Amino acid sequence: MTGVTPEVVRLPTHPGLQGLVAGIVGFREQSAVPLERRQPAGTLLPLVLSFGDPFEIVEVAAGEGVGTYGSFLSGFMPGPVSTRSGRSHACVQVYLTPLGVSRLLGVPGQEVAGRVVAVEDLIPQLGASFSERLAAAGTWRPRLDLVQSALLARAGGVAGDPVDPLVSWLWDRITESGGQARIRDLVTETGWSHRYVTTCFQRAVGLTPKAAAGVVRFERAAADISTSSIHRLGTLPVAEVAARHGYADQSHLTRDVVRYAGEPPSALAVSRRPTAHTALGTTPGGRR
Repeated sequence: MTGVTPEVVRLPTHPGLQGLVAGIVGFREQSAVPLERRQPAGTLLPLVLSFGDPFEIVEVAAGEGVGTYGSFLSGFMPGPVSTRSGRSHACVQVYLTPLGVSRLLGVPGQEVAGRVVAVEDLIPQLGASFSERLAAAGTWRPRLDLVQSALLARAGGVAGDPVDPLVSWLWDRITESGGQARIRDLVTETGWSHRYVTTCFQRAVGLTPKAAAGVVRFERAAADISTSSIHRLGTLPVAEVAARHGYADQSHLTRDVVRYAGEPPSALAVSRRPTAHTALGTTPGGRR
């Protein structure tokens, strides 16, 4: 992308944040023009702590939150989010897991799912004054340490209640199966009613078990589509990706990709070719 100079620094996840945070990334870019990007739905929820130009959320395909933000959280989204950043953007991005939102932010995942929310409305301590501290830190390591310390303090008890073991168990089964597990069978294993399990899960995670499984399955399929793009679109045909991830056929996969990414598989393969940044910044593993 001509004129873009990204800078990316990653901090390994602290043991005290395991299962709650997938990664912490320092990100800075300079561009001759504002940058527009689309972020597909996914299971990592960006908490963006900015100390540069604001971000504009242009479209939230299956939710709400269009507007201009400094620091913000993008909740568990059932569809893509389109963004526009200024010519100079700098931030620390925390990639929360769906289970980490309620634990670290002190609000049920259901309250922020499908929404982009200003950090000041969730955690005033991480608002404007915190952004000033990030800017004043001068270099990446103290900035990342500052963010990690704030998260560890919240994980230690100042935020939400511990994750419900029922919700944690169900989320683990969904992710281990790549989103292909039959929710009805998992609910039966719990011994609780479908209504009770769904209510508990949706309150904590933000989506119903079935909807969350759909995002997980799409995310795994999108990773294979991305792998195909690295090898010039041919190593894994779309039909093979569909079969591998439990879709009825290629058309079924295509519909889901459009639903979650806002574009068909061929376009997604091109847009996800490895780069230094994504629509909301850089993921912990460098995935786009």
